[in-house]
Amino acid sequence: MFSEEIVGRNLPTWVGEDHVCGSCHLTYGQLSIDDAVQAIRLLPAQLRAAVDAVPAGIRRQRPVPSTWSVAEYACHIRDVLISTTVRLHRGRTENAPSVDPMFNDLRAELFGYNQADLAAVLQETAAAAAGLREEVRRMTGPDWERVVLRQPGEQRTNRWLVRQATHEGVHHLADIAAVRASLTQPPP
Repeated sequence: MFSEEIVGRNLPTWVGEDHVCGSCHLTYGQLSIDDAVQAIRLLPAQLRAAVDAVPAGIRRQRPVPSTWSVAEYACHIRDVLISTTVRLHRGRTENAPSVDPMFNDLRAELFGYNQADLAAVLQETAAAAAGLREEVRRMTGPDWERVVLRQPGEQRTNRWLVRQATHEGVHHLADIAAVRASLTQPPP
């Protein structure tokens, strides 16, 4: 079920179904699917505004080596929406499917997030958000309690997948603002 390569990596575990983010304060248990879908609907425009607020010359600059650039965060948000759509579809149509981790840093490196055409990434993000909303539209009441598996011991509901995608978008918009601030504010 889980390949040795996946199990052997030091992947962060998925947060719980009742997660409350200590940074952005999004509370999974209080986020309805309707509110999550609305947030996902707004995400592409918010991402475009966040990227546009950063001077073009620093959109690919990391404030510190361990923090992604604006371009890398934008690509990640797009890929979260795409991955969530596929996971949600599988969770709706298969019995407890095992889904692959996203391998975020590996994706950023191998797919050249920092060299990506940001205009294309923003268009792709809008398409990815529309695709995720369409997959959510296909869900029925019992589908929300169906589960996907990732690493051993990690089982999450389809409801969690949508909440997690929303959290990733909200949280990383704040990360983009923080990167912008750290790169544009004069040193103390």
